[in-house]
Amino acid sequence: MQMKKKIIKFLRWFLILSFMSSLTGCFYWMRAYQTYLQMDDFDQHFSIVADNEFQLLFNDPILYNNDFISLSKLQPSHKSTLNTGETWHYWFRKVDLQNNVIKPEVKFYFDLDFNEQELLTQWSFSQLFLQIAPSEFLEISIRSLGGAKINQGKRQIKANTDLIEKIETDLPQKSQVLNQLGTPLSIEHKKGKDVYLYHFQLETQGIEEGYEDRALSIVKLSFDNKTDELIKMSGRFIGLKISINYQKLVKK
Repeated sequence: MQMKKKIIKFLRWFLILSFMSSLTGCFYWMRAYQTYLQMDDFDQHFSIVADNEFQLLFNDPILYNNDFISLSKLQPSHKSTLNTGETWHYWFRKVDLQNNVIKPEVKFYFDLDFNEQELLTQWSFSQLFLQIAPSEFLEISIRSLGGAKINQGKRQIKANTDLIEKIETDLPQKSQVLNQLGTPLSIEHKKGKDVYLYHFQLETQGIEEGYEDRALSIVKLSFDNKTDELIKMSGRFIGLKISINYQKLVKK
């Protein structure tokens, strides 16, 4: 058993080193993958606080603020100076197909806290975002990254929810979600589910050329057409793809 663990650890590091060799000079990717490796010992390196908002705390921070810009290619909506560093605010507003802000305004935010060394120490998700990604599901999705598979060609990681313990909770209801998000841009009827489409525009400036599309978040919410339960959420936020299959996360 001990030998098996050593072999798995060696193969794991070999894969990551091979991946890094294709990203020569991209030190921000190296730090991003060092953060990914911390997910194996989640409770040692991270903490979670879930009340009015969801906060992911980085106990042993590795990522710098400039790393985040390099990865996302997007500037924050606003920066606030703190005694111990600064907070970057990313605001998303619901828009129509022409990217006009819809009234009454529907918006959510991500906040990133950086310490005096400019290291990422906290990532906060607003209450409205938790309507489409409830804290229980968001936490288990983040934890599942510890067993994620690496796609070297696409520079992506895919979480493996089979490696984590499922949770006992009810799936979000359509009425609850629509009460917060309002009318979708469109509804697509598929076998067994209805897919609701929303657009959210990031308030930002100075987008790097070629990455203008990243400011637009296209969010798809899939509801079971019999139970009206939210069964899947997918979208891209600040250049980061988030997809949660709620059915795979709950005990049957």
